[in-house]
Amino acid sequence: MSDPTADPGSEGPPEVRLKDLRAGDAPVHIVARVVSVERREYTRPADGRRRPFLAGLLSDGTASVRFTWWEPPNEPIERGTILRATGVQVREYQGRPEITINFRSRVAPAGPAELPPVDADDMPLRTIRELTARDEGFRLEARIARVGKKAVMVGTDQREVHEGLLIDGTGVVAFSSWSDFGLSSGDAVRISGAYVRIFRGRPQLVLDSNSLVAKIEGVGLPPAPDLAASAPRRIADLEASQGSELGCVEGIVVGLLPPSGLVYRCPTCRRPVQGGLCTTHGAVTGVADLRSRLVLDDGTGSVTVNAGRAETEALWGVGLDEALERLRRSPDPSLLESSLADEVLGLRLRVRGRVYPDDFGLNVYPDAIEKVAVDLDARAAELARRFAGAGGSHGSA
Repeated sequence: MSDPTADPGSEGPPEVRLKDLRAGDAPVHIVARVVSVERREYTRPADGRRRPFLAGLLSDGTASVRFTWWEPPNEPIERGTILRATGVQVREYQGRPEITINFRSRVAPAGPAELPPVDADDMPLRTIRELTARDEGFRLEARIARVGKKAVMVGTDQREVHEGLLIDGTGVVAFSSWSDFGLSSGDAVRISGAYVRIFRGRPQLVLDSNSLVAKIEGVGLPPAPDLAASAPRRIADLEASQGSELGCVEGIVVGLLPPSGLVYRCPTCRRPVQGGLCTTHGAVTGVADLRSRLVLDDGTGSVTVNAGRAETEALWGVGLDEALERLRRSPDPSLLESSLADEVLGLRLRVRGRVYPDDFGLNVYPDAIEKVAVDLDARAAELARRFAGAGGSHGSA
């Protein structure tokens, strides 16, 4: 720190809560916890030397603000560290206050007892649309659109996580919670003490043991949507909006990506195993499973549908036991993949689930997949009308 033996609060400006920060010339005194921090470098114009600085997010429970720390200490500053700093400058960037710590500032570690307690009503009220990466120290009022629980492996321990969707009229956000707050679909809730992370390219709200969840009347909140009745959206529109937590697409299966068919997974983390090796747990005995990675096209774009065992069995008509028996009779996994491709290519499917972007496009993690019957006569008549219209326009030009 700048002076670990000094007490920044012994003199100087009074302590200010982050929610009360205002841009100005006068320095302020704060106590806050490091939510995120990254060490970077800049080139000093005067001599061209590379100098380090820290950039990140601070929170005291009443608000979260970004900070820049010029000429920081050499020792690392960890997430969760509580700092007491005086002589810090406040400026405004894009309508929000930001903190600058420089050589005139004094910074020292602080203990949890020095961080003033926060009442939930002190936290600023946010909407889902306003949430950004690494936000912390806010209240959110929303309705549970969906919630469920699943078992996951954390190291060698199996834990239970609760996952779902929240809506508030401005948007939809996924959430996960390691604690059971007794939530049900349709509940209206006030959440404080949660934080935002980016998961698969989209914001996700994370609740932990420090979060507070209270059920409220929910006046002004939209009702829980009928997820099964959502209408399909154009894939091009989903690409423009960088995905959706409530995605619904409909199109033709035009491809099957490997690995599909019979796969083997790590018994601990469920990641695919290749050559008996898990990228996380090393040499393992893989557990047999079924999956299919379907390329779905609707004429405006394409998505990859990552279907699990249940959906794959329903589309293929072949169960895991039968797939293993086929492999024993003909030990060539590519034959199973070819059989799956023969069944799914050309199918028209309607898929509902979470749509997330990656470097290769959009991926759908489906909640439901249903086959859509195609009226070939009506489809042919529609195409004939389109071609006739196009030909007539060309001829009259």
